[in-house]
Amino acid sequence: MSDITNEDKDLSYIQMICLIFLSIFLVLSLFFLKNGFKANAMLDQLARNSLLPEEALLNGRPTIFEFYADWCEACKEMAPSMIEIKRKNINKVDVVLLNVDNNRWFDLINKYNVNGIPKLTFFDSKGDYIGYSIGVRNNNELNDIFVALITNKELPSFTKVSNSSEFSFDPYVEELTHVDTKNYTNPRDHS
Repeated sequence: MSDITNEDKDLSYIQMICLIFLSIFLVLSLFFLKNGFKANAMLDQLARNSLLPEEALLNGRPTIFEFYADWCEACKEMAPSMIEIKRKNINKVDVVLLNVDNNRWFDLINKYNVNGIPKLTFFDSKGDYIGYSIGVRNNNELNDIFVALITNKELPSFTKVSNSSEFSFDPYVEELTHVDTKNYTNPRDHS
């Protein structure tokens, strides 16, 4: 009974090919998942180390509000640069992360007209609003922003389109589109 038929050999060969493909798939999946977890961990690190918005605006340092979401690939892309620049400028600029999926920040999301993320909103050392940026900013651009905030100079303007949709802030449009938050139902509410 030790005869091996051709059919048994073919089955073993097919199984071997399937195992090879499965192994390659698992290795690639782990590689991509690892990078995704790393990016989420960086966003979590920034969020854990950020002050409350009120504290940041009152402590005498320039402040950046970064509106983000855990699912936002552009936010994850910018996180390593933000961490690096923040480390270089520790105790000179406060970075406050505000998750747009957290209802706790809905009033700020509405107040600063957040329609795209990542959105950086800038405040001077007195806590006065001075501008914003939408989309991914690279290391050099973030450095230019931090330097301008620290030295109280004009914020740089970026002409290239970044990884987000662009729109300009118009206070008259904001007045026209004001939402009465007392009677407003958030689209994320499922009640």
